Amino acid sequence: MPRYDHPFYQPATHGFVRTAAATPVVHVADPVANGDEHEALILKAAEQGVDLLVFPELSLSAYAIDDLHMQAALLDAVEDQIARLSALTEQVDMVAVVGAPIRHGDSLFNCAVVMAGGEVLGVVPKTYLPNYREYYEKRWFAPADSRTEDAITLNGERVDFAPGLVFEAVNRPGFIFAVEICEDFWAPQPPSTRAAMAGARILCNLSASNIVIGKAEDRALMCASQSARTLSAYVFAASGWGESTTDLAWDGQASIHELGAKLADGERFALHSHLTVADVDVDRIGLDRLRNGTFADCARVEGQTATIVPFEAGEGPQGDLLRPLDRFPFVPDDASRLDQDCYEAFNIQVQGLMRRMTATGSKTLVIGVSGGLDSTQALLVACRAVDRLELPRSGILAYTMPGFATSDGTKSNAWALMKSLGVSGSEIDIRPAASAMLEGIGHPFAKGEPVYDITFENVQAGLRTDYLFRLANHNNGFVLGTGDLSELALGWATYGVGDHMSHYNVNGGVAKTLIRHLIRWVADKQVVGEAVSPTLYAILDTEISPELVPAGADGKIQSTEGTVGPYALNDFFLFYISRYGLVPSKVAYLAHQAWSDAARGEWPAGTPEDEKITFDLDTIRFWLRKFLIRFFQSSQFKRSAVPNGPKVVTGGSLSPRGDWRAPSDSSAKVWLEELDRNLPPVVLSRVQ
Repeated sequence: MPRYDHPFYQPATHGFVRTAAATPVVHVADPVANGDEHEALILKAAEQGVDLLVFPELSLSAYAIDDLHMQAALLDAVEDQIARLSALTEQVDMVAVVGAPIRHGDSLFNCAVVMAGGEVLGVVPKTYLPNYREYYEKRWFAPADSRTEDAITLNGERVDFAPGLVFEAVNRPGFIFAVEICEDFWAPQPPSTRAAMAGARILCNLSASNIVIGKAEDRALMCASQSARTLSAYVFAASGWGESTTDLAWDGQASIHELGAKLADGERFALHSHLTVADVDVDRIGLDRLRNGTFADCARVEGQTATIVPFEAGEGPQGDLLRPLDRFPFVPDDASRLDQDCYEAFNIQVQGLMRRMTATGSKTLVIGVSGGLDSTQALLVACRAVDRLELPRSGILAYTMPGFATSDGTKSNAWALMKSLGVSGSEIDIRPAASAMLEGIGHPFAKGEPVYDITFENVQAGLRTDYLFRLANHNNGFVLGTGDLSELALGWATYGVGDHMSHYNVNGGVAKTLIRHLIRWVADKQVVGEAVSPTLYAILDTEISPELVPAGADGKIQSTEGTVGPYALNDFFLFYISRYGLVPSKVAYLAHQAWSDAARGEWPAGTPEDEKITFDLDTIRFWLRKFLIRFFQSSQFKRSAVPNGPKVVTGGSLSPRGDWRAPSDSSAKVWLEELDRNLPPVVLSRVQ
């Protein structure tokens, strides 16, 4: 991917901080050799644009040296290396956090030394000292609460000396971090919890945790959990190759988590020094905390005042973003996770429908089947629901209702679907009724003119829904809706008596991009029977179209995505705007990172090769502007009146009773202006 000079292309512009966990080769009781390893890794991290580098516990002395910690010669050498490395940070625009035994008064403390800009910013002593099983730290070290003052002299300078210090960059909003050491992490109330409540968005752990079977999994679980509970990022660095193996072994586990998700995982049991690097989204962390009232309430009740240590951060990394980034936020790349998500999504839909059926006492469902994705998914859900309720599928009254532009392909798919599922299938030709209505209102089409305007389209969409509601009355059932979350976001529905309305909508909480994978999952797993799978695969291969306008002279059918934009992009925009409230320019940046190179990153399992496409920035900009207008300005009135239906995806629902509440008469101006102000000028427009 090309790199540009415009600030838009730089991660720091969008609130990213490049973090790294260092895993140096350890030299037992040799601070000079350890200092060499640290220097090499600091310089290597600087080349990669790292902002914050975290080393393991007691990394300058080595951890497993027992009584050698009490040797003055070794402690003197450690302090020399602190002076050496802190001076180095003036050259590299980076914060380095190293582990060291530090004397203060008549006590020795196990510390994290935070340095940047050529000086030591602060020293954080370990709060909880393990003294069980193989650990005997109280033999050598004093706990943090035994110190006699909150300052210490290092390199001839007085610096803060306390647990829970919070370091805040004065020139990079949100770049706020805190440090804890190994056992602190395992305590019922880790110091990092209070640091997070005091404002720290990145939590760092210098660890010398040894390895036994299963422990790495426990540490990973705790890192994920702590980052999720504290709404933060968690950087973990443990000692590796070179530590004394007199009684213990070390795997050098390193990881970076954000809001519960793993961003990076280092090589374990490596024999060389290395870095584990990822870009942390401190802006996103702040927005998540802003939305989560419980976090602020807990900070007010349980939090404590922390000492804030200001510092000047570097300008940040250049080039591409270093973190996993799903092209499809609603569809995980990992095959096993996708399988789990499909299982849960499908059963959420099924359970929602089952409960509504039992609550109403209804044994009859009425659904329109077009042969497209949404109605197919709703029909599959209906079949599974009646199966679980031990009702006959004949109680599902499915209707295909061809109009002026219905193709033979979708009509045949609809019939094949209904027959293979064993539901009560019927066909109602809406063209006579539509022609009568168009004639009654004086529409030019009734006089033979090829006028295919919004009225022409909505007469058909409205009639289909009108038929379904009256059929539900006639058969003592209720109408099952088919419109999905993506269509709600775009307002792509005929309001009121149209596909906007139903008695219950199982798809309203499911994004279009996920529906494709749900149908494929049902087909692959044969959830509702084996016979339907070939038809489901055929439906997946059909272009998305409302089929309301006849094909043009060139034979091309009406394309939904040609009008509203690719659903791949629209779902990307929807996730980051509705779930996190990101500014449009950042959404554009993330979309560009995710979609500008088809070879970069992973694709969800089952993605056809012809769908592995790219979008340039101009295309992203074009469709994002369309999305912002549709989402913020022209469609909320439809979302303010939607049928009941279950929330399904983590991105949230757009129900006015749930995750999204907004005025129907808002303007998109502020979002459009932010986008135009912060994106680089158009270079080459691919979209006319």
